[in-house]
Amino acid sequence: MLRLHFTESDLARTFVGTIDPLWEMVLSGFRLRERDRLPIFEPWVRRLRTDQRARERMAPGATVLAALAPTGPYFPDFLTPPESGEGLSEGLAALSATPRRELATQLGQLEVASPLPGWLTGLAADRRLLARVTGALGSYYEAAIGSGSDLVQSAVAADRALRAQQFLAGGIDAVLSAIGPVVRWRYPVLEVRHDVDQDLYLRGRGLRLVPSFFCGTTACTLADPALSPVLVYPIDPSCRWTDALTSREPLRALIGSTRTAVLAAIGSGATTTELARRVGTSTASASRHASVLRSCGLLTSRRDGAVVVHNLTALGQALLEHAR
Repeated sequence: MLRLHFTESDLARTFVGTIDPLWEMVLSGFRLRERDRLPIFEPWVRRLRTDQRARERMAPGATVLAALAPTGPYFPDFLTPPESGEGLSEGLAALSATPRRELATQLGQLEVASPLPGWLTGLAADRRLLARVTGALGSYYEAAIGSGSDLVQSAVAADRALRAQQFLAGGIDAVLSAIGPVVRWRYPVLEVRHDVDQDLYLRGRGLRLVPSFFCGTTACTLADPALSPVLVYPIDPSCRWTDALTSREPLRALIGSTRTAVLAAIGSGATTTELARRVGTSTASASRHASVLRSCGLLTSRRDGAVVVHNLTALGQALLEHAR
């Protein structure tokens, strides 16, 4: 059991973040290796089993994950740097720039429970090896998750929209109370189902809540309590679709896969930059696709200061619901 201890200042600094690609990468590795995985992940696993090219591209990264994030209570925090909350490229860049001392310390902790294979023992001192490891993990993400990123992004966006509704109805207290069976909120302590018995005192730092598509039956956090606090939790079951890998094929055939992803990623509203991040495309590309969707009456756009905020129209929402 993990117990997070809040102050009033922590509540004011607690927020729900966007999808975190490197957390999803690590957690998807756990899902691939577990024998009794939840049925909701089976469509994703079946797709990978039938996609030979994807399996070949993800194989080196899967080997790295099996070594650096083995099944067990600990994996190194450098695999999930905070910059990953800004996007995959930012996260990978931060991972590849991890200071040698941090690498050595965290790899030493890992080896207590799970000895590293020989080809990884020099990782802390060899920057070229770290660059190859980072590249393998990036290829793994693109092959294992990237091809279905629209459904992962839209499912996480749906959970964030749900949390926004809860916040408007009852503040952060309502959000923490409704995260699901993995947590129990009784101020000032959030009790979390976790593999390690631990007390984490936030001490005014607040908490970044990260909704995760690949999170299983427990929540996750960083091993080092001195780092900026994070709690990764499984998205609400109402935001998942068991047939998600095939459910939008007719819509993709009609308007294209990227525009389908843009439409699905809007959720309760998104700026052009947020759309680009959720879909995994450039801001210019997201803007062009949003313009086409707007001209078809599927979304509206309004300027809010320096940003443009997009929202689904009734027609756009109906189209998505029918595709589901």
